[in-house]
Amino acid sequence: MQKITPFLWFDHQAEEAMNFYVSIFRNSKVLTVNRYGEAGPGPKGSVMTASFLLDGQEFVALNGGPVYQISPAISFVVNCETQQEVDDMWDKLGAGGQEVQCGWLTDKFGVSWQIVPTVLVKLLSDPDPVKSARVMQAMLQMKKIDIAALRRAQEPA
Repeated sequence: MQKITPFLWFDHQAEEAMNFYVSIFRNSKVLTVNRYGEAGPGPKGSVMTASFLLDGQEFVALNGGPVYQISPAISFVVNCETQQEVDDMWDKLGAGGQEVQCGWLTDKFGVSWQIVPTVLVKLLSDPDPVKSARVMQAMLQMKKIDIAALRRAQEPA
């Protein structure tokens, strides 16, 4: 059992969200689904909690009703090795959601994700402050991160 598990509160979409996420990430699966019984508070037979793995990371989703809303104040970073992986994650997680900026998107359930190429930290950490500033300026103009464009920005014109 992992020490810390992200817990996502949904109104009534926990099972749909879990199945959506499990379909996107490799090394993912549904672990358990607990349903409300006669005592409620949700409709009998509807999902109360669902636990699942996303690329080996355990999550729990709850159908807790409209009391709390998911916010972009919490997001999940998806580290990607290639542009193809960035594109794939961006397209799948963003389907039905909203593109934001600088690699951020909100999925159709309101959960915020940062789709980040691993090379970004290296490019932003360039010892030449002029190069790293150009990379930062290029990134600030992007929604989905374009690795080739960041590399071009790093080099002098």
